[in-house]
Amino acid sequence: MNFVDEAVIHVQAGRGGNGCVAFRREKFVPRGGPAGGDGGLGGSVYLLGDSQLNTLQQQRFNPHYRAQRGRHGEGSNRTGRSGEDLIVRVPLGTVVRDPRSGAFVGEILEDKESLLVATGGRGGRGNARFASATNQAPRRADPGEEGEERSLQLELKLLADVGVVGLPNAGKSTLIGVVSAATPKIADYPFTTLTPQLGVVSLGLDSDPFVIADLPGLIAGASDGAGLGHRFLRHVERCRVLLHLVDLSSEGSATEEIETIERELREFDADLLRRPRLLVGTKLDAARAERRDELRAAAERRLLGCHEISSVAHDGIGALLQTVQHLLAQEAA
Repeated sequence: MNFVDEAVIHVQAGRGGNGCVAFRREKFVPRGGPAGGDGGLGGSVYLLGDSQLNTLQQQRFNPHYRAQRGRHGEGSNRTGRSGEDLIVRVPLGTVVRDPRSGAFVGEILEDKESLLVATGGRGGRGNARFASATNQAPRRADPGEEGEERSLQLELKLLADVGVVGLPNAGKSTLIGVVSAATPKIADYPFTTLTPQLGVVSLGLDSDPFVIADLPGLIAGASDGAGLGHRFLRHVERCRVLLHLVDLSSEGSATEEIETIERELREFDADLLRRPRLLVGTKLDAARAERRDELRAAAERRLLGCHEISSVAHDGIGALLQTVQHLLAQEAA
C-alpha cells in the first residue's frame, strides 16, 4: 500500500425527512384530527480513528462521502426513520483543517476516537405539531433541513515516540532495520527512503516498547520545499525524542552537516530543537577520526548526549537504545 499523508475530501450529511400532512380516518372516530408525523433526522458524518491504518490512500482516491437521508414522516403520527451515520476510518495522527482558511477543525489521536465533521439535517415537523384551539385541521408541514456539506483537508502526522533525522545516506534506514522489524529500502544512493517508515523497538519484558520513525533525508532548503524533506518535516512534530544521525565515514565538515539539519528543523518549528535530542555518529566501522572529533565537540557545545554506532556490526546499538528508553521515561514522568 502506498503511503499517502495528505487528502482533501468532500463530506455531505443526510437531509432530514419532510414532515407529513395526514388526518386520522378511522371507523367510530368521527373527529380524527391531524396525524402527520415528523421527518427523520439526516445521518451525520464522523471520522473514526483506526490503529490498523497508516495512510490516507483510501481518502485520496475516494474523496466523496455522503450520509443517508432521513425518511419522511407518515400518517398515524409515525416519525420517519433517521438516516444512518456515515463513519470514515482514518489513521491515528490525522489532522483536519478547512482547505480554504486553514482553520483547525480537529484531530484523531487515539483508536476509536471520533470526530463529528458534518451534522445531519433536522427532520421537518408534521401537521400534528401545528394543531391548536384555533386551527384544529392544519394543512401545514415543514420540509426537512439540508445536512451540512463541506470540504476537509486531511493531513497525517505520524505518531512516533522517536524520530530519526539526518542528511541522505546518514544510515537512518539501516538503523531502523536493525533495531526493529521494519524493512525500509537500503541502498548506496541519496533518497532511498521516499516515505516515512515506522518500527517498534522492544528491549525486553521489563521495558515498554516504543515506536521509531525513519524520516526521509533532509537537505539544505528543505523547510522551503527543497528535496523530499519538506513533505515529511510535519512527521517530526509529534516525536518526543529526536535522533540526529551523522555519517562518520564521509568527507567534508561534520559540523556544517549538523548545522544544516538544525537550521531546517528550526525554520520549520523552533520548538523541535528544544526537545530531547541525541547526536549519533553512524558507520563507526569506517569512521574518519576528524569527523568523530567534530561530532563530540558539537555535542559538548550543545549539551547533548553523543553516541557512535555501527548498525552493520551492531556496535553501540544497545547503549543507544538504553539512552533513548531513559529519555522517553523522563518525558513521560
